[in-house]
Amino acid sequence: MRIRRDKRDRIIAAGGQAYPVSVARTHGLAEVRAGWTGLEAGEETQDVVGVGGRVVFVRNTGKLAFATLQEGDGTRLQVMLSLAEVGEDALAAWKSDVDLGDHVFVEGRVVSSRRGELSVMATRWEMASKALRPLPVLHKELSEESRVRQRYADLVVRQEARDLVRTKASALRAIRGVLEDQGYLEVETPVLQLVHGGAAARPFRTHLNAFDQDMVLRIALELPLKKAVVGGVDRVYEMGRIFRNEGVDATHSPEFTMLEAYQAWGDQTSIAALLRDIYLGVADALGSRQVETPAGTVDLDTEWRWLPVYDAVSEAVGEPVTIDTPKETLLAHAERHGVDVDPGLEKDRVFLELLGEVVEPTLLQPTFLCDYPAIAQPLARPHRSAEGLIEAWDLVIGGVERGTGFSELVDPVVQRQVLTDQSMRAAGGDPEAMELDEDFLRALEYGAPPMGGLGFGVDRLVMFFTNASIRETILFPHLKPEA
Repeated sequence: MRIRRDKRDRIIAAGGQAYPVSVARTHGLAEVRAGWTGLEAGEETQDVVGVGGRVVFVRNTGKLAFATLQEGDGTRLQVMLSLAEVGEDALAAWKSDVDLGDHVFVEGRVVSSRRGELSVMATRWEMASKALRPLPVLHKELSEESRVRQRYADLVVRQEARDLVRTKASALRAIRGVLEDQGYLEVETPVLQLVHGGAAARPFRTHLNAFDQDMVLRIALELPLKKAVVGGVDRVYEMGRIFRNEGVDATHSPEFTMLEAYQAWGDQTSIAALLRDIYLGVADALGSRQVETPAGTVDLDTEWRWLPVYDAVSEAVGEPVTIDTPKETLLAHAERHGVDVDPGLEKDRVFLELLGEVVEPTLLQPTFLCDYPAIAQPLARPHRSAEGLIEAWDLVIGGVERGTGFSELVDPVVQRQVLTDQSMRAAGGDPEAMELDEDFLRALEYGAPPMGGLGFGVDRLVMFFTNASIRETILFPHLKPEA
């Protein structure tokens, strides 16, 4: 770094520019590759281009210097500087000033080298940006910690990292395309909220100085979107950042992208069809409906099964389990199957732990786990035909939960009772319980239509299609501070 800093200072002291405002770039590297394909080895043209890129390879000989330039998507192009074309001073300056990682500008003719490599034969060059820090060694594998902590360097040296950024962007475009085609409007709702709701999660807390008011960062998108449906936005969605002050691991991040969509005149069945369409739309955008996962090959063209949760657990433990099964029996099943459960949990919470450990990991193909106990989703509608259950589902693919949906609870009287119970849980010390949101209840009192709603983590969708961890799919994930 000291040597590179000395080079920077020397360039500036000599009247040059180490960081010019602009250079006379006329073509991207990909444009040159596309425009001059088919040159034979040794063939030269009189076509002059101005190109720029980061130096990722350099080899200097007596009267000739070679370098490989790289641009954003990883496209590379060779440039050559010869004593006869650029002159002694320019060649000497190149040899003394240019390091791996520098951005340079080269102007010259498009040629093919004697080995058949498409190249630009320079007539002049300029420093475009002097790199003061050497790049990670290109031929050595970066540790995951280094990759995610210094993503900028990871993107420079690893094509897989660059590809993942573009894959995620393609997935986001496909998601929005499906929703737009089905008449959904994208809106934005507040990140800063007075009352946290819409999910069972621990919020981040902050303070608004202007009003001297304690606030929270949103843990879900749900409640404002439902208010929009009350107001007449019949099909609405938001794709945005949410924040949960919880654990961090390979599948969880405190800050991540959530998509929630709400459909007036829909229910859990119609909103499930939307999520299936979204997954198929992304699959088609990325090239295949068959996806390799650590659990096996997933075929998105297969039937997306509906599996009631009590049937699923009954099959897994080998005897009938219902909503009336005693807690002691559920704890016994958990112990027999090696599931570590806090015996102080409520009966239905014990059941959900059992479901998550003995059923979900076994579901490879797309499965809508449905007919949950009411405690699972406080904002879902009571089941139309089964006492004590709700109309809600979790989509599981490859053994991992991928999204949640339900027939929405729109009765303001019942919703008040549910949220009152949640607020009592919060007062009793449950850090994940929702609070009573009077403005949301007032909106429901104006009358909400029958409604289906869904929510899913966009990063988990990308993880499914790429087999990457959440720390890879989030471009700049949160990490512990460096020592």
